[in-house]
Amino acid sequence: MQHVTAPDGATIALHSTGTGPGVVLVHGGGVTIEEYRRLIARLSDRFTVHAYNRRGRLDAPARREPYSVEHEIDDLGAVLEHTGARNVIGHSYGGFVALRAALRLPIERLALYDAALYIDGTPDGAYLDALDEALGAGRTARAVAIVAAGVNTHSAVSRWPLSVRTAICRVFLRTPIGRRMGDLLPMTMFEIRQVQAHGGSADAYAGVTADVLLACGASAPGYFEEHHAKLARVIARARTMVVPGARHDAIAIAPPRLVDPIADFLTAPLTASA
Repeated sequence: MQHVTAPDGATIALHSTGTGPGVVLVHGGGVTIEEYRRLIARLSDRFTVHAYNRRGRLDAPARREPYSVEHEIDDLGAVLEHTGARNVIGHSYGGFVALRAALRLPIERLALYDAALYIDGTPDGAYLDALDEALGAGRTARAVAIVAAGVNTHSAVSRWPLSVRTAICRVFLRTPIGRRMGDLLPMTMFEIRQVQAHGGSADAYAGVTADVLLACGASAPGYFEEHHAKLARVIARARTMVVPGARHDAIAIAPPRLVDPIADFLTAPLTASA
Protein backbone atom coordinates (compact mmCIF):
# COMPACT_ATOMS: atom_id res chain seq x y z
CA MET A 1 0.00 0.00 0.00
CA GLN A 2 1.16 3.51 -0.86
CA HIS A 3 0.07 6.77 0.73
CA VAL A 4 -0.88 9.84 -1.26
CA THR A 5 -1.26 13.30 0.22
CA ALA A 6 -4.43 15.07 -0.92
CA PRO A 7 -4.51 18.85 -1.45
CA ASP A 8 -6.16 19.34 1.96
CA GLY A 9 -3.41 17.32 3.67
CA ALA A 10 -5.44 14.14 4.15
CA THR A 11 -3.80 10.78 3.43
CA ILE A 12 -5.24 8.60 0.66
CA ALA A 13 -4.47 4.88 0.90
CA LEU A 14 -3.54 3.69 -2.58
CA HIS A 15 -3.75 -0.01 -3.48
CA SER A 16 -1.67 -0.81 -6.56
CA THR A 17 -1.28 -4.19 -8.23
CA GLY A 18 -0.12 -5.61 -11.55
CA THR A 19 2.43 -4.66 -14.17
CA GLY A 20 2.25 -2.47 -17.22
CA PRO A 21 0.80 0.97 -17.97
CA GLY A 22 -0.89 2.64 -15.02
CA VAL A 23 -4.66 2.99 -14.79
CA VAL A 24 -6.61 4.55 -11.92
CA LEU A 25 -9.97 3.09 -10.90
CA VAL A 26 -12.65 5.44 -9.54
CA HIS A 27 -15.37 3.32 -7.94
CA GLY A 28 -19.10 3.95 -7.86
CA GLY A 29 -21.47 5.01 -5.10
CA GLY A 30 -22.61 2.77 -2.25
CA VAL A 31 -19.58 0.48 -2.63
CA THR A 32 -15.82 0.28 -2.03
CA ILE A 33 -12.92 -1.04 -4.08
CA GLU A 34 -13.64 -4.48 -2.58
CA GLU A 35 -16.51 -4.91 -5.04
CA TYR A 36 -14.08 -4.47 -7.96
CA ARG A 37 -11.56 -7.15 -7.04
CA ARG A 38 -12.45 -9.27 -10.11
CA LEU A 39 -11.95 -6.32 -12.44
CA ILE A 40 -8.64 -5.45 -10.80
CA ALA A 41 -7.44 -9.06 -11.01
CA ARG A 42 -8.41 -9.39 -14.67
CA LEU A 43 -6.61 -6.19 -15.64
CA SER A 44 -3.51 -6.68 -13.50
CA ASP A 45 -1.71 -8.93 -15.98
CA ARG A 46 -1.72 -6.04 -18.49
CA PHE A 47 -1.81 -2.91 -16.31
CA THR A 48 -0.69 -1.53 -12.99
CA VAL A 49 -4.11 -0.87 -11.47
CA HIS A 50 -4.26 1.89 -8.87
CA ALA A 51 -7.40 1.75 -6.70
CA TYR A 52 -8.39 3.84 -3.72
CA ASN A 53 -11.47 4.11 -1.57
CA ARG A 54 -13.20 7.42 -1.97
CA ARG A 55 -13.61 9.34 1.26
CA GLY A 56 -15.71 8.05 4.11
CA ARG A 57 -15.04 4.38 3.31
CA LEU A 58 -12.83 1.77 4.98
CA ASP A 59 -9.24 3.10 4.90
CA ALA A 60 -10.14 6.44 3.31
CA PRO A 61 -10.03 9.77 5.18
CA ALA A 62 -13.20 11.55 6.28
CA ARG A 63 -15.05 13.51 3.66
CA ARG A 64 -14.64 17.27 3.46
CA GLU A 65 -17.78 19.23 4.26
CA PRO A 66 -19.80 20.71 2.72
CA TYR A 67 -19.38 17.94 0.17
CA SER A 68 -18.62 18.76 -3.47
CA VAL A 69 -17.59 16.64 -6.44
CA GLU A 70 -14.66 19.06 -6.79
CA HIS A 71 -13.15 17.45 -3.67
CA GLU A 72 -13.30 14.08 -5.45
CA ILE A 73 -11.53 15.59 -8.43
CA ASP A 74 -8.83 17.01 -6.17
CA ASP A 75 -8.22 13.54 -4.71
CA LEU A 76 -8.11 11.93 -8.16
CA GLY A 77 -5.67 14.60 -9.27
CA ALA A 78 -3.38 13.78 -6.34
CA VAL A 79 -3.47 10.07 -7.26
CA LEU A 80 -2.68 10.82 -10.92
CA GLU A 81 0.22 13.05 -9.94
CA HIS A 82 1.61 10.48 -7.50
CA THR A 83 1.39 7.53 -9.91
CA GLY A 84 2.08 9.31 -13.19
CA ALA A 85 -0.91 7.43 -14.64
CA ARG A 86 -2.92 9.14 -17.36
CA ASN A 87 -5.54 6.41 -17.86
CA VAL A 88 -8.72 6.31 -15.77
CA ILE A 89 -11.65 3.90 -15.41
CA GLY A 90 -14.81 5.26 -13.80
CA HIS A 91 -18.03 3.45 -12.91
CA SER A 92 -21.40 5.02 -12.12
CA TYR A 93 -20.78 7.98 -9.77
CA GLY A 94 -17.07 7.31 -10.23
CA GLY A 95 -17.68 7.83 -13.94
CA PHE A 96 -19.27 11.19 -13.19
CA VAL A 97 -16.24 12.16 -11.07
CA ALA A 98 -13.82 11.03 -13.77
CA LEU A 99 -15.68 12.80 -16.58
CA ARG A 100 -15.79 16.05 -14.60
CA ALA A 101 -12.09 15.56 -13.82
CA ALA A 102 -11.26 15.18 -17.51
CA LEU A 103 -12.25 18.82 -17.96
CA ARG A 104 -9.26 19.95 -15.89
CA LEU A 105 -6.88 17.06 -15.15
CA PRO A 106 -4.25 15.50 -17.48
CA ILE A 107 -6.25 12.39 -18.42
CA GLU A 108 -5.37 10.82 -21.78
CA ARG A 109 -7.69 7.81 -21.87
CA LEU A 110 -10.96 7.60 -19.98
CA ALA A 111 -13.05 4.42 -19.89
CA LEU A 112 -16.51 4.95 -18.41
CA TYR A 113 -19.08 2.30 -17.61
CA ASP A 114 -22.65 3.49 -16.94
CA ALA A 115 -21.51 6.98 -15.96
CA ALA A 116 -24.03 8.56 -13.57
CA LEU A 117 -25.17 11.77 -15.23
CA TYR A 118 -28.23 14.01 -15.32
CA ILE A 119 -28.66 15.13 -18.92
CA ASP A 120 -31.68 16.86 -20.43
CA GLY A 121 -33.87 16.02 -17.45
CA THR A 122 -33.12 12.31 -17.19
CA PRO A 123 -33.23 10.26 -15.07
CA ASP A 124 -36.23 11.57 -13.17
CA GLY A 125 -35.20 12.59 -9.66
CA ALA A 126 -38.74 12.68 -8.26
CA TYR A 127 -37.86 9.92 -5.79
CA LEU A 128 -35.22 11.98 -3.98
CA ASP A 129 -37.59 13.69 -1.53
CA ALA A 130 -39.04 10.33 -0.49
CA LEU A 131 -35.49 9.02 -0.10
CA ASP A 132 -34.58 11.97 2.11
CA GLU A 133 -37.65 11.33 4.25
CA ALA A 134 -36.90 7.62 4.68
CA LEU A 135 -33.27 8.29 5.59
CA GLY A 136 -34.29 10.99 8.05
CA ALA A 137 -36.64 8.54 9.75
CA GLY A 138 -33.94 5.86 9.96
CA ARG A 139 -35.89 3.51 7.66
CA THR A 140 -32.90 2.13 5.78
CA ALA A 141 -34.65 -0.78 4.05
CA ARG A 142 -37.35 1.54 2.74
CA ALA A 143 -34.68 4.02 1.59
CA VAL A 144 -32.78 1.30 -0.30
CA ALA A 145 -36.01 0.20 -1.96
CA ILE A 146 -36.77 3.77 -3.03
CA VAL A 147 -33.34 4.47 -4.49
CA ALA A 148 -33.18 1.07 -6.23
CA ALA A 149 -36.45 1.79 -8.03
CA GLY A 150 -35.44 5.37 -8.76
CA VAL A 151 -32.20 4.28 -10.42
CA ASN A 152 -33.38 1.05 -12.06
CA THR A 153 -36.31 2.57 -13.90
CA HIS A 154 -36.27 -0.22 -16.48
CA SER A 155 -36.80 -3.02 -13.97
CA ALA A 156 -40.17 -4.69 -13.49
CA VAL A 157 -39.33 -4.93 -9.78
CA SER A 158 -39.33 -1.13 -9.56
CA ARG A 159 -43.09 -1.26 -10.21
CA TRP A 160 -43.84 -3.66 -7.36
CA PRO A 161 -45.51 -2.26 -4.23
CA LEU A 162 -43.07 -0.38 -2.01
CA SER A 163 -43.91 -2.64 0.93
CA VAL A 164 -42.81 -5.71 -1.04
CA ARG A 165 -39.61 -4.04 -2.23
CA THR A 166 -38.85 -2.90 1.30
CA ALA A 167 -39.21 -6.46 2.60
CA ILE A 168 -36.79 -7.71 -0.05
CA CYS A 169 -34.31 -4.96 0.80
CA ARG A 170 -34.55 -5.81 4.50
CA VAL A 171 -33.21 -9.27 3.67
CA PHE A 172 -30.55 -7.81 1.34
CA LEU A 173 -29.31 -5.56 4.13
CA ARG A 174 -28.34 -8.65 6.12
CA THR A 175 -25.70 -9.58 3.53
CA PRO A 176 -22.17 -8.10 3.70
CA ILE A 177 -22.60 -6.00 0.57
CA GLY A 178 -26.09 -5.01 1.66
CA ARG A 179 -24.85 -3.78 5.03
CA ARG A 180 -22.12 -1.80 3.30
CA MET A 181 -24.57 -0.21 0.86
CA GLY A 182 -26.97 0.58 3.68
CA ASP A 183 -24.24 2.22 5.75
CA LEU A 184 -23.11 4.28 2.75
CA LEU A 185 -26.60 5.29 1.63
CA PRO A 186 -26.57 8.74 3.29
CA MET A 187 -23.30 9.44 1.47
CA THR A 188 -24.77 8.12 -1.78
CA MET A 189 -27.62 10.58 -1.35
CA PHE A 190 -25.17 13.49 -1.35
CA GLU A 191 -23.55 12.07 -4.48
CA ILE A 192 -26.87 11.79 -6.31
CA ARG A 193 -27.56 15.42 -5.42
CA GLN A 194 -24.18 16.41 -6.91
CA VAL A 195 -25.06 14.68 -10.18
CA GLN A 196 -28.31 16.62 -10.30
CA ALA A 197 -26.60 19.90 -9.38
CA HIS A 198 -24.33 19.50 -12.42
CA GLY A 199 -27.10 18.45 -14.75
CA GLY A 200 -28.03 20.04 -18.06
CA SER A 201 -26.83 19.59 -21.61
CA ALA A 202 -24.13 17.18 -22.73
CA ASP A 203 -22.46 20.27 -24.21
CA ALA A 204 -20.96 20.89 -20.76
CA TYR A 205 -18.44 18.14 -21.59
CA ALA A 206 -17.43 19.37 -25.04
CA GLY A 207 -14.12 20.54 -23.59
CA VAL A 208 -12.96 16.99 -22.75
CA THR A 209 -9.88 16.28 -24.88
CA ALA A 210 -9.12 12.73 -23.68
CA ASP A 211 -9.85 9.62 -25.70
CA VAL A 212 -13.10 8.42 -24.13
CA LEU A 213 -14.78 5.01 -24.19
CA LEU A 214 -18.45 5.30 -23.19
CA ALA A 215 -19.53 1.77 -22.32
CA CYS A 216 -22.91 0.78 -20.95
CA GLY A 217 -24.80 -2.41 -20.25
CA ALA A 218 -27.62 -3.55 -22.51
CA SER A 219 -29.48 -4.73 -19.39
CA ALA A 220 -28.86 -1.51 -17.46
CA PRO A 221 -31.32 1.42 -17.43
CA GLY A 222 -31.71 2.87 -20.92
CA TYR A 223 -30.79 6.40 -19.94
CA PHE A 224 -27.11 5.41 -19.70
CA GLU A 225 -27.03 4.59 -23.41
CA GLU A 226 -28.96 7.77 -24.23
CA HIS A 227 -26.53 9.91 -22.22
CA HIS A 228 -23.49 8.25 -23.77
CA ALA A 229 -24.83 8.84 -27.28
CA LYS A 230 -25.26 12.54 -26.50
CA LEU A 231 -21.75 12.75 -25.03
CA ALA A 232 -20.26 11.06 -28.09
CA ARG A 233 -21.69 13.80 -30.29
CA VAL A 234 -19.90 16.57 -28.38
CA ILE A 235 -16.66 14.96 -27.16
CA ALA A 236 -14.26 14.95 -30.07
CA ARG A 237 -12.49 11.68 -29.24
CA ALA A 238 -15.34 9.63 -27.81
CA ARG A 239 -16.76 6.30 -28.88
CA THR A 240 -19.64 4.24 -27.48
CA MET A 241 -20.04 0.56 -26.70
CA VAL A 242 -23.09 -1.39 -25.53
CA VAL A 243 -22.24 -4.65 -23.73
CA PRO A 244 -24.78 -7.43 -24.44
CA GLY A 245 -26.56 -8.81 -21.40
CA ALA A 246 -24.63 -6.58 -18.98
CA ARG A 247 -26.29 -4.99 -15.96
CA HIS A 248 -25.15 -1.88 -14.09
CA ASP A 249 -22.88 -3.99 -11.86
CA ALA A 250 -21.23 -5.84 -14.77
CA ILE A 251 -17.93 -4.01 -14.39
CA ALA A 252 -17.56 -5.52 -10.90
CA ILE A 253 -18.41 -8.99 -12.26
CA ALA A 254 -15.84 -8.25 -14.99
CA PRO A 255 -16.83 -10.56 -17.88
CA PRO A 256 -14.31 -10.76 -20.76
CA ARG A 257 -16.80 -9.14 -23.15
CA LEU A 258 -16.45 -5.97 -21.07
CA VAL A 259 -12.91 -6.21 -19.70
CA ASP A 260 -11.18 -7.05 -22.98
CA PRO A 261 -12.55 -4.04 -24.93
CA ILE A 262 -11.60 -1.76 -22.03
CA ALA A 263 -8.07 -3.20 -22.01
CA ASP A 264 -7.80 -2.81 -25.79
CA PHE A 265 -8.95 0.81 -25.52
CA LEU A 266 -6.43 1.58 -22.79
CA THR A 267 -3.53 0.27 -24.88
CA ALA A 268 -4.58 1.65 -28.27
CA PRO A 269 -2.65 4.58 -29.78
CA LEU A 270 -4.10 7.93 -28.80
CA THR A 271 -6.33 9.56 -31.39
CA ALA A 272 -4.36 11.97 -33.53
CA SER A 273 -5.11 15.66 -33.15
CA ALA A 274 -7.32 17.16 -35.81
